Amino acid sequence: MPAPTPLDIVNAFSLRTVTAADTAEIAELVSDDVDWFVVGDRAVVPWAGRWTGKAGVAQFYATLRAETVSERFDVTTVLAQGNRVAVIGELATRVKRTGKRIECEFVFDFVVENGLITRFRPFEDSLAVALACL
Repeated sequence: MPAPTPLDIVNAFSLRTVTAADTAEIAELVSDDVDWFVVGDRAVVPWAGRWTGKAGVAQFYATLRAETVSERFDVTTVLAQGNRVAVIGELATRVKRTGKRIECEFVFDFVVENGLITRFRPFEDSLAVALACL
């Protein structure tokens, strides 16, 4: 059986973000030294900033789940080349504490090495995210 491709890993990871009850299960697919960075000020957007290792990614998802409710997540395009996968789409998310809705397009940029995600960057409307958190 051939080793999973970077696209296989990102697909498995994406499925876990939706179905896994335990955020540690999501983090099993990231490397111990993953470079995970979400633009923003953590004092305003609790899930923003740099997250370190499997424990950091598990905490990122725990924070995201505690702070938001996903209302819509539509993937329109997935591009894979070498060890890089880009997931493109549109989302709508409600911030629980403010009741405000974030609606924007996104690109999630993943790098996968040796069967684990080693880098993640989301590109989205960071101003809309911050304003929804205020």
